[in-house]
Amino acid sequence: MPISTRHLATLLAVALLGCGVSACGAINEKLAAGLIDVIPHWAGGLPADAPPRPGTAKYDEFMKEREQKRLEAAPVKARSETLEPVH
Repeated sequence: MPISTRHLATLLAVALLGCGVSACGAINEKLAAGLIDVIPHWAGGLPADAPPRPGTAKYDEFMKEREQKRLEAAPVKARSETLEPVH
């Protein structure tokens, strides 16, 4: 039985879809981590206020700033009037 053009086109389409689906599982970790940075927030990307990724210079600056804020003493608020105890 000879292979018709229609059968060949169907076989090619199925093979192409199979290769496309298998390629989805082959995306490596670095590529996926890099792509998330360029996807807008409305499309499921990182929000604007997300901290920088570990291992970057911005991350080191962010952690230093965060540590400085943590070490700062909380400002003491002076009360201008004294309150009577409630009984």
